[in-house]
Amino acid sequence: MALRILLIEDDPDIQRMVQLSLKFQGGHEVSVASGGQEGIAKAEQERPDLILLDVMMPEMDGYETCRRLKANPATASIPIVFLSARAQQSEIEKGRSLGAIGYLVKPFDPMTLSDQLEAMLRA
Repeated sequence: MALRILLIEDDPDIQRMVQLSLKFQGGHEVSVASGGQEGIAKAEQERPDLILLDVMMPEMDGYETCRRLKANPATASIPIVFLSARAQQSEIEKGRSLGAIGYLVKPFDPMTLSDQLEAMLRA
């Protein structure tokens, strides 16, 4: 099932890796935003099937971005999966308490990323 995915991530290397992985492993269409404000605007315009959201970003962190997306009626129903180097259980619980359906810890396996995301959406 090909998805339209919005990646909100400030690291260009991770942007490229995720885009290539999701395109070639799952046939997904991935658009990219480099920060929270840009991501919110793209989510409103594009209405993706899923948002992959980095936690640690300048200007607005992923948690605040998630809060704003979930508070906006236009984007509230879009599933969100956090991407983060923070692997503490408290961080994972914080992400889920904000409405995320999943939390992937960096570094993650690009070869299984598509399968992991599809499994989260089915759960």
